[in-house]
Amino acid sequence: MSKPGYVELPYRPSVGVMLLDREGRVFVGRRIDQSVEGWQMPQGGIDAGETPHEAARRELKEEIGTDKCDFLREMDGWLSYDLPSHLIGVALHGRFRGQRQKWLAARFLGTDADINLETHEPEFEAWRWIAMDELPSLIVPFKRDTYKKVIAAFRDLAMPAA
Repeated sequence: MSKPGYVELPYRPSVGVMLLDREGRVFVGRRIDQSVEGWQMPQGGIDAGETPHEAARRELKEEIGTDKCDFLREMDGWLSYDLPSHLIGVALHGRFRGQRQKWLAARFLGTDADINLETHEPEFEAWRWIAMDELPSLIVPFKRDTYKKVIAAFRDLAMPAA
């Protein structure tokens, strides 16, 4: 059986969260399942009947062990990215060609001690707070364009909280 191509597979509906600390830095986690070092912001699928905000809270709890945040802004529209050809039929359980994402910005209200990567199904092996402009250099290449658009939409939020 051959691997499915881009045309046959849909985009996975998902949500992404730019989580900002009180100093305006962005949370990134280093993925466990990457063959190359890959950092990313929290993101994941939107379940049936779930709003993007509900999915974002659930994903934060699942990926970083806490959802202590206030949502600041929802990005207009949706962003999509395609997986590279060698990941089609492999990544995202082999069912999707990429993701169609709704991005949200949120201010983290907890402390670093609230972040716990040892969740039920861990996705990150390490995490840190970084300056927003560092994001594109840390992200796997096929997500860079999406991240640059997210940065443009939320750049004004990367400052210390009032």
